[in-house]
Amino acid sequence: MVGYDPNSPAAALTPEEAALAGSAAGMVTRALISPLDVVKIRFQLQIEQVSWRSRQGKYWGLWQATRCIMTEEGLPAFWKGHIPAQLLSVCYGAVQFASFEALTELVHKKTVYNSQTPGVHFICGGLAACSATVACQPLDTLRTRFAAQGEPKIYRNLRHAVASMFRTEGPFAFYRGLTPTLVAVFPYAGLQFFFYNILKNLLEPQDTKSKGGLNSLISGSCAGVISKTMTYPFDLIKKRLQVAGFEEARMKFGQVRTYHGFVDCVLRIGREERLRGFFKGLSPSLLKAAMSTGFTFFWYEFFINAIVSLKNS
Repeated sequence: MVGYDPNSPAAALTPEEAALAGSAAGMVTRALISPLDVVKIRFQLQIEQVSWRSRQGKYWGLWQATRCIMTEEGLPAFWKGHIPAQLLSVCYGAVQFASFEALTELVHKKTVYNSQTPGVHFICGGLAACSATVACQPLDTLRTRFAAQGEPKIYRNLRHAVASMFRTEGPFAFYRGLTPTLVAVFPYAGLQFFFYNILKNLLEPQDTKSKGGLNSLISGSCAGVISKTMTYPFDLIKKRLQVAGFEEARMKFGQVRTYHGFVDCVLRIGREERLRGFFKGLSPSLLKAAMSTGFTFFWYEFFINAIVSLKNS
């Protein structure tokens, strides 16, 4: 089970063990869901309506966008920014799960609350995600820039991107979009752990050895879809803010906007693109959320069980 379990016969996980399992889960999951992430980011950054009925912008549907990227940029385009994305996933997974295990253990030992209740998992999951976000935000910004650029490329490689952004935009460029990210990530991650806890307990069979992995996958996928739908607009706003100063690479994709902060971004999207504008890219995002959250919890529990087995042997 994810989180500190006082009833578990095994010894509590050390922060290093939780970090190792979390980073491994993040690495495997990122490699599997990268194509959906690239399509989602392209949708989020498009000013024109994403709709197969009007077809105003470059992309107007999931399969059309997939074919378009494949035709114009080739198969490797679906893994654009994969190196910073992998660094992000490894770092984020390590910090998030190590923090979560430590926080749930702290709650159990220092308060009267049960560390395995959904409410505790919501609070601890949100706080753990916030700490991981602050630690990994520069990598997330780099990942977004790489996924957003078309051909010819503005950034040749990771080193060139870091040097160019630091020289032309300053160090704060790596933390653009941090405010909406933190506002969104607490409820998003908190709801993931909250619903995962509830669904896993509902689905947990008597013989956990035979179906435990499948239950982790199903519970995580459902938790990801629910939490992503409830917090999606903040993710879109974050992506819009992260590509500020990167307009040159976006010209060929359609209209370009420059936003002056979080409030300006919200007001302009609402005025120019209406309510639907806040949910551009929701379809690939929900598919990605289902796969990402499901695989993350699945692989985390898989690696945790492997670590426990190695310790016992």
